[in-house]
Amino acid sequence: MFHTIIDSIVSYVSAWGYFGIFSMMFLESSFFPFPSEIVMIPAGYLASKGEMSLVLAFLAGSGGSLAGALFNYYLCFFFGRSLIERYGKFIGITEAKMQKFEAFFNKHGEISTFNCRLIPGIRQYISLPAGLAKMNVFKFSLFTTLGASIWVAILLGVGYFLGSNPPKNIIYAISIMLVLSVLILTFIYVKKQNRSAA
Repeated sequence: MFHTIIDSIVSYVSAWGYFGIFSMMFLESSFFPFPSEIVMIPAGYLASKGEMSLVLAFLAGSGGSLAGALFNYYLCFFFGRSLIERYGKFIGITEAKMQKFEAFFNKHGEISTFNCRLIPGIRQYISLPAGLAKMNVFKFSLFTTLGASIWVAILLGVGYFLGSNPPKNIIYAISIMLVLSVLILTFIYVKKQNRSAA
């Protein structure tokens, strides 16, 4: 079953090409809960087989991540908090979550738009408080691109170097990345709970 799913994912990424990578990473980087592991690891595998350019896949993934982040940024930049308060609940962004994103941004400053790109579960949403704060768009784009590029490169690397035995290794790779994401989120949650208790 897993082999069939992975084969289908690889086939889709191959068929959709670089525009598909860009589009899916755009969705992942905005507010749509789409795991980047499902896109970039198969792209790395296809690159290892010579069916896709590693450089172009990297540029498409990084470009899509930046475009999705800018989409979120400008939503808040132009429409403000009222947009999130009115429509955020439909995409899982509650007022409590938004306050946490803002608190994180205010505490760590503009550099959080870089380091949060490496933290699953937060990476998509740090653009929102940056837009509300009207952060300089050049700095925002630079920090976002740097952080997103590191994440994209890691996922591509995993797919590329595990490409010698596609179905089995890609299953392991995606599973490992998803488990690591859950562990990171759990660690962050526990740490916050301990701080609140203190």
